[in-house]
Amino acid sequence: MEKKNAILDKSFEFALEIIEYSELLEEQKKYVIARQLLKSGTSIGANIREAQSSESRADFIHKLKIAAKEAQETEYWLMLCNHSSSYPSNHLLPIKLEEIQKLFSSIISSAKKNSNNISSH
Repeated sequence: MEKKNAILDKSFEFALEIIEYSELLEEQKKYVIARQLLKSGTSIGANIREAQSSESRADFIHKLKIAAKEAQETEYWLMLCNHSSSYPSNHLLPIKLEEIQKLFSSIISSAKKNSNNISSH
C-alpha cells in the first residue's frame, strides 16, 4: 500500500483546481492573469514532486523553497483576482493555498532542524 504524502496530494488537488479556475478566466478573456496563475499554481506541485527525488537534504530544502516562492506568486495572482471587480473571485483557492504554505513551513523547518542535528554529530 502506498504511503500518503499530504503535501503532494494537496498540491496536486490544488493544481487541478487552478486549471479549472484558469480556464474560467480564459473564457472571460482574462488571458494574461489566467496564464500567470496557471504557470505558478501548477508549478507548486511540480517542484514538490521534484523535491521527492532530491540528491541531498539541502537540495530537498532548496526545491521546496522554490515551490514556496511559486506559492507566494500564486497567492498574489489570486489576491488580484479576488480584489478586482472585473474578475470572477474564488475564495476557496487562497484557503487551500494557505494549507499548503503551512505544510511547506513545517516541512522546511523540520528538514533544516534534522540537517543541523545530522551535521552536529
